[in-house]
Amino acid sequence: MARIASGKKLLEKARECLAKARTVSELRQAQAVVFPLEFGCSMERTATMIGVSKGWACSLRTKFIRSGGECAERPPHGGRRHENMTIEEEKDFLSPFINKAKNGGILIVSEIKQALDKQLGRETALASVYNLLHRHDWRKLAPDKHHPKSDANAQAEWKKNSQNSSRKSRASGLGKHQSN
Repeated sequence: MARIASGKKLLEKARECLAKARTVSELRQAQAVVFPLEFGCSMERTATMIGVSKGWACSLRTKFIRSGGECAERPPHGGRRHENMTIEEEKDFLSPFINKAKNGGILIVSEIKQALDKQLGRETALASVYNLLHRHDWRKLAPDKHHPKSDANAQAEWKKNSQNSSRKSRASGLGKHQSN
């Protein structure tokens, strides 16, 4: 045998919400309360009439009853509920590292992670550092063909000398494939 629907105290508020509903979710929430109380519908029947599953219909009823008859849907959560620092604090924290990288240095994630752990007073995941850098529009940029401190003239000079020295060793018979 089915349980008797609760929430009779809120039936009048549910009727008002039926008339004032602005969204489909508000309308369904009010209907989930009114149909069982007003018309004696089971939750299965109520769910079928409002076009949701039985569990969802129960959830809508419960939300309405717990909110004290408020039919307005709560806005979804947004923002950063688990933030370690505010955006401004993050900018201040990252500024020495980013300035160093902009002046020809290389951004080293492990250094930032150590500083972040020290700042927060606890161990953080490496992904937290990458997320922090991503939030501040920093991308992983690696030198493409050369190191930032490389010297093209020195490299060219080394290439000239190293080729000559290897040619000389081959010519003198000290090469890799020496015949007996």
